Amino acid sequence: MFIDTHCHFTERHVSEDEISGILQRAKDAGVEKLIIVGADAGDAERIIALCDRYDNLYAALGIHPHSAGKAMPDYEHLLSHPRVIAVGETGLDYHYKNDNKDEQIALFRAQLDIARAHNLPVVVHSRDAEADTAEILSAPEYAGMPGVMHCYASSWDLADKMCGLGFYFSASGIITFKNAEEIRDVFRRLPADRILVETDAPYCAPVPHRGKTCEPAMVKDTAKVLAGVRGIPILEMEKILLENTLRLFPKML
Repeated sequence: MFIDTHCHFTERHVSEDEISGILQRAKDAGVEKLIIVGADAGDAERIIALCDRYDNLYAALGIHPHSAGKAMPDYEHLLSHPRVIAVGETGLDYHYKNDNKDEQIALFRAQLDIARAHNLPVVVHSRDAEADTAEILSAPEYAGMPGVMHCYASSWDLADKMCGLGFYFSASGIITFKNAEEIRDVFRRLPADRILVETDAPYCAPVPHRGKTCEPAMVKDTAKVLAGVRGIPILEMEKILLENTLRLFPKML
């Protein structure tokens, strides 16, 4: 059994009618559970509705750093729902816009505080923001907070620091790309008990699906590459990934 630990169903081009087909293709590929991630608090109600409709869906609710500086809608009242297993995705993204760093940091800290208050793991997005990400998550008030560095494509230096804080690292289809040897090396060096796998659908479709809309069914293709990187059989990788996912997200048990 595989679990897609990070995918998006509230994108404009994923209609309600398409979702049953996406879930069936996932099931056919052995992907039996999915974590639907909110990037905007406005997604939260629809994600909860999907979880109520499909018994193999779980939710992470949060606000992406691209929304920093805007009014933060309230989603905290939804965190008590039994299928909500994490806060996120949240974090820092200086790739496209870095003139609002203070607003991004404030938003990130606010959501970390929410995760801590509700005793939930956090799903962290970090792009071109390694120093600030490490500094914030190393703060004493967040000591021991469980979480995952989603779609990890940063340096070994950051991975080493975050591993020391007890974080997990999720491999996406990016590790299958030809020019991603540095990222593959990070996943080769990480402890086996700190690795997860995701699609980040509808983005980052793995080889051999590049150029297509990514779907949860494709998480198995990424897991196969990850197994090759680690030098182990896919069945062993599958077992490791399942154990790690359920350890980080115990509400899925």
